[in-house]
Amino acid sequence: MGILTVEQIVTADGYAAEPDGGIRFMDAADVGNANDDDQLKFLRGVDAILLGANTYRMFAGYWPEADPDLEVVAESINRLPKFVLSNTLTEAPWGDGSIGILSGDAAGTIAELKRRYERIIVWGSLTLTDALFAAGLVDELRLRVVPVLIGDGRSFSPTALGQRRLELVRVVSHPSGHVGVTYRVSASD
Repeated sequence: MGILTVEQIVTADGYAAEPDGGIRFMDAADVGNANDDDQLKFLRGVDAILLGANTYRMFAGYWPEADPDLEVVAESINRLPKFVLSNTLTEAPWGDGSIGILSGDAAGTIAELKRRYERIIVWGSLTLTDALFAAGLVDELRLRVVPVLIGDGRSFSPTALGQRRLELVRVVSHPSGHVGVTYRVSASD
């Protein structure tokens, strides 16, 4: 069974989105490409990308045309197999091609995807990650903490999650104040 990693960019006070759903805090943090080397290293071990419908739309509008000289992770993002979990999308264009659409029960669909791929990354996709955490399908959590406080917003984990033990795997800090933290997720207590 493959490893499913959820990666979220969060504020120092733990929010993945502002109260209105926005992510302007990413611009306010002004960290630039502070963790490109760390991301490239991580992506070398990733076999597939899984996105929720909203994050897919954001990614599809940016990454297929991103300049790899400016966005060093663009090549990896564009090369890896990508899937979007959605019960409403009928097509998922990506640049000159398209990506796979998965639908139906999230838990069963993603469990099948974990049988096909050794390491899957989920970026953003808060509604999807809520379902993945609830179903116990998240094996690893990567938090990219940006040095900014917003005081209120949407947590990266579902409110009904309950307690889950996390085992620290890795911490990396950057001169910009950005911190990357990786945890192994235990089953619910």
